[in-house]
Amino acid sequence: MSLLTLFYLLIFPGLLFTAVLGLSVGWVDRKLSARFQFRVGPPFFQNFYDFIKLLGKETLIVRDSVQSLFIAAPLIAFAALVCISALIGVALFFGASFIGDLYVLMYLLMVYSVMVILGGSATGNVYSSIGAGREMKLLLADELAFILVCLVPIVKAGYEIRLSEILSAQQLGGAFIASPSGILAFLIALICIQAKMALPPFNIPEAETEIVEGPFMEYSGPPLAFWKLNHFMMYVFYPFLLILLFLGGFSAGGWGVLWFILKYLLIVVVMIIIKNTNPRVRIDTALHFFWNIAFPVSLVALILAVLGV
Repeated sequence: MSLLTLFYLLIFPGLLFTAVLGLSVGWVDRKLSARFQFRVGPPFFQNFYDFIKLLGKETLIVRDSVQSLFIAAPLIAFAALVCISALIGVALFFGASFIGDLYVLMYLLMVYSVMVILGGSATGNVYSSIGAGREMKLLLADELAFILVCLVPIVKAGYEIRLSEILSAQQLGGAFIASPSGILAFLIALICIQAKMALPPFNIPEAETEIVEGPFMEYSGPPLAFWKLNHFMMYVFYPFLLILLFLGGFSAGGWGVLWFILKYLLIVVVMIIIKNTNPRVRIDTALHFFWNIAFPVSLVALILAVLGV
């Protein structure tokens, strides 16, 4: 493995960059959410303090749990998210990619949900098992619509399956969101991301008032710290993915950097607004929405993209 590859994975745009930015954007989430609830909110470094504090706490393991899987699940999920961050960031900021990297990205994005399912099932706790089952149903609900909307940029880029080529097509012909198919795909992708991050109204697997954090109920210490960090990291690469696929990517230079930051913050703020203005839905309601509404709309977006609309 070359030094450049290690730099991409461990420094920028991988582990260090995504973790620090994710914890910082997590503060934006908590601060803005507090304003919705007429509270002051935490100080800027609160997420950093919480993460460091959890690293120093004792890890309690349930006697009836599958201990190896219980410990491995958050670490495997963390490794997958670091790879995802590097894949998206290298294509977005450096224009480098490989053939089929978008397909690899789709597989890696599923790893997190699979690890939540396995980690929650390994605890031996009934509430965690219920949360793991809900996570599985939510994955089955949103995954097809998400795959279809990811196919829209591929079609509009001339059936290119490299992230860098998708970016190049938008730099030459304009952002895909400027077309009807791009608008539909972007909106469905935004909703699917809300579900993949288990944010309200799709925080069904955790559902604090019902199943007490669900799959994460028995986690403590460093494993819980990594689950928290995983969640904050998703606040970085999911908006980056939307910008890459639909909003024209990143352009070097003063105004280009500023425009990229504005696009990123706009997506994050919209996600936080959705989170704080919608009550949690039931799992059957989520299944109905994704299969009867999101899937047909994403299919229409794909057909429009094939037709060049």
